[in-house]
Amino acid sequence: MKKLLLVVGMAVLFTACKQENVDNKNSAGDNPQLAKVFESFYEGYLKLDPLTATSIGDARYNNQLANTGSSIYLKELHDFYQSYLDSVKTFKRNDLNENDKLSYDIFVYEAQINLDGFKHHLEYMPFNQMFALPLTIGQFGSGSNAQPFKTVKDYNDWLKRLTAFSVWADTAIANFDKGIKTGVVLPKALVVKMIPQMQSFVVTDATKSLFYDPIKNFPASFSATNKKTLSDAYKTAILKTAVPAYSKLATYLQNTYLPHTRSTSGLSAVTEGAAKYAYLVKQQTSTDRSPEEIYQTGLSEVARITKQMDSIKTVVGFKGDRKAFFDYMNTNSKFMPYKTPEQVLAAFEKIHKTMEPNLQKMFTHVPNTPFRIKQTEAFRAASASAEYNQGSADGKRPGIFYVPILDAAKFNITSGMESLFLHEAIPGHHYQISLTQENTTLPKFRRFLISENAYVEGWALYCESLGKELGLYSDPYQHMGALGDEMHRAIRLVVDVSIHTKGMTREQAIKYMMDNEAISEQGATAEIERYMGIPAQALGYKTGALKIRELRTKYEKQLGAKFNLAEFHNQVLKDGAMPLSVFETKMDAWAKTL
Repeated sequence: MKKLLLVVGMAVLFTACKQENVDNKNSAGDNPQLAKVFESFYEGYLKLDPLTATSIGDARYNNQLANTGSSIYLKELHDFYQSYLDSVKTFKRNDLNENDKLSYDIFVYEAQINLDGFKHHLEYMPFNQMFALPLTIGQFGSGSNAQPFKTVKDYNDWLKRLTAFSVWADTAIANFDKGIKTGVVLPKALVVKMIPQMQSFVVTDATKSLFYDPIKNFPASFSATNKKTLSDAYKTAILKTAVPAYSKLATYLQNTYLPHTRSTSGLSAVTEGAAKYAYLVKQQTSTDRSPEEIYQTGLSEVARITKQMDSIKTVVGFKGDRKAFFDYMNTNSKFMPYKTPEQVLAAFEKIHKTMEPNLQKMFTHVPNTPFRIKQTEAFRAASASAEYNQGSADGKRPGIFYVPILDAAKFNITSGMESLFLHEAIPGHHYQISLTQENTTLPKFRRFLISENAYVEGWALYCESLGKELGLYSDPYQHMGALGDEMHRAIRLVVDVSIHTKGMTREQAIKYMMDNEAISEQGATAEIERYMGIPAQALGYKTGALKIRELRTKYEKQLGAKFNLAEFHNQVLKDGAMPLSVFETKMDAWAKTL
């Protein structure tokens, strides 16, 4: 997901289409002046981040692509945040109503954490194998994602945006060069994955390009003249703009950057790496917990979940050790029953139908936004995790649960299909993101721009713990898969901190992960490389989930018969994403009213 300033990538990408018409009502509460400041901030931010505007369905900037790594842009963005932070702080917080106080607290925290990030020059590592604008542009330009291709103007908008990508690519190369000079470079293990990604966009036949797909799917209303004009323009743009830009990136990474990459895995090896990591830990967990505290929590959680795993191994009568049990689940053909991607997608839909009766008891406020399950596009499936792409607030574009299926015959049911669906789809990301977008009582910066990692991913991981209450996890192997997913997030606390502060190598981290959960070497490698490329992001999941569970347990004991689970879930979700400290204060205030 995405914070106000996307200084580090998230596992979940943006998508959407046309948003409902901008509301003119005062959505920030009783203070119209504060509402105007928030509205002005929102409008100004969309100009600075046109991809986000497109993602939330605002078409005004569909032909623009910000040069996000340039020094001019970064200064403009810094000054933008500082100006609005100063403006918001002129309001007396204690004079505001509760909704405005929440908006005030969220805005001040988010603006300040983003301002703090500028001094760390994270732009010197402008993209990696997972979080990469060159890959995002591929999604936008494919015609099946956020960028609309419904009118001639839409098609021409994309041509202009694609043209701007070559400037962005040149700036990225310049920033990589600055990283080389200042000792801030990516690990070699990541860069060797990035090179073929860039090369995959290099074609000699424009009609074979991903960017030509919208031409293959013209709306029926287009005239023959329009089709001919646009077809020619797209062929030219692909061969004269896109291909040279991707080719230049690939060649640069291969010939210039790769020799300067590091053999180490963690940020501690780069200039001021410890400070960079401490900042990212705070940004991604929205807490003041130290890396060491998070590491110790991880060790404790790994030990706790291991005991649960051993109990399931006993229940199913497996005689070998835990590692042998993992190997058994990974390799036995009975756990790989599918032949086609369609069968895999149908299995996820069956999970949805199974839990629906209990879902209705636990959630009385559900989104109107439609929901779909789709296979991840081939061009990015090899490096992608399952993910949720948000829908539009007006419900015209559904939320999409993307499942990467490289080989359906090897798709393993013990991988935690049920828990994965609970997390990425329903009631995880789909409910949380959609309910926030649909809530017109919130100022638009809270509806569309805030995606606090620990809250968003914490909620989704908390949803995995609801499996038995929702009628899932009845099969011990699915329960084992769910425990595996929980263990996966606990392991992250150990290896992420260890990689970036304790000198743990990529290979040691992969081994630790494989020793403690049922994951293939390929899967573990992709995960560990993710933590190498996006430091601290993976810490938000467990940190947030533990906080939500802690509060639920506290209120169950505190309120007794007054506690209502559906209402608890409503209170967690109704105000959208926020830092955990703000969230806890809000929830405690709610509990005191009962």
